[in-house]
Amino acid sequence: MLLPVDLTLGAVLAVLLAAAAAVVAVARLRPPRETVTAGVRAAVQLAAVSLAIGWVVGAVPLLLLFLLVMYGVAVRTAGRRLTSGRTWWWAAAPIGAAVLPVVAALVLTGLVPVRGIALIPVTGILIGGALTATVLGGRRALDELATRHGEVEAGLALGLLPRDARLEVARRAAADALLPGLDQTRTVGLVTLPGAFVGMLLGGASPLHAGAVQLFVLVALMAVQAVAVAVVLELVARGLLRRAGDEGDAGRGGGAGGGTAGPGGRPWGFWRRSRTLDGAEGE
Repeated sequence: MLLPVDLTLGAVLAVLLAAAAAVVAVARLRPPRETVTAGVRAAVQLAAVSLAIGWVVGAVPLLLLFLLVMYGVAVRTAGRRLTSGRTWWWAAAPIGAAVLPVVAALVLTGLVPVRGIALIPVTGILIGGALTATVLGGRRALDELATRHGEVEAGLALGLLPRDARLEVARRAAADALLPGLDQTRTVGLVTLPGAFVGMLLGGASPLHAGAVQLFVLVALMAVQAVAVAVVLELVARGLLRRAGDEGDAGRGGGAGGGTAGPGGRPWGFWRRSRTLDGAEGE
């Protein structure tokens, strides 16, 4: 066993958590309470999950319920990281669209059996990757639109539809969400030995088998994250997923193109309706 579960482990974890919170506070990166809360929540949740997995491994209905809870928590977390407004639930789309096809393919091909001991870890890794990609891609896209709103207006003046104008501005920023996964895959074995590889080695698997499983995880994560970023970018470009302050504009006539005020403070829907067929602006 790599780590004995005793008081020494608890003390070391407490010191590391306190050090992380202290650095965050001194550097003024985030409120230190967030770091402490995250660590405490992780301890409580992992303890609960450790007990729950023992119950669900032998019952398919409980297994599916457990996976659904994982998905719901990921959606809520991603949605609230992106917006405090009513559109947060759209985070369900990128996470679901990214994870469901991959998990279904793994189950149908028999690579992953419908057993909790196998399906829960694999699905959890994929949901976690989709969650991270959705949050990073969505936040970068929304931030870019807020910072470069003048360029969006210029695109509209040239005759672009609201969706296309937003995509031109936000696409490259959202794509940065793929960099952590790409870098991890490029440097695997050279810079780091990821958790799946180390865990299988500690569990007695051969290095070749552990390497094959880790390669599968990395490639699956790249596919999941690519889909998640593409979907969340599309939602932002269409104005379906937007910041709380933009919802009023959408409600006053933005429609499907609403979410951010257009030129002169008018909602995007106005400019879509007011453009003539040849792209000129007019009432």
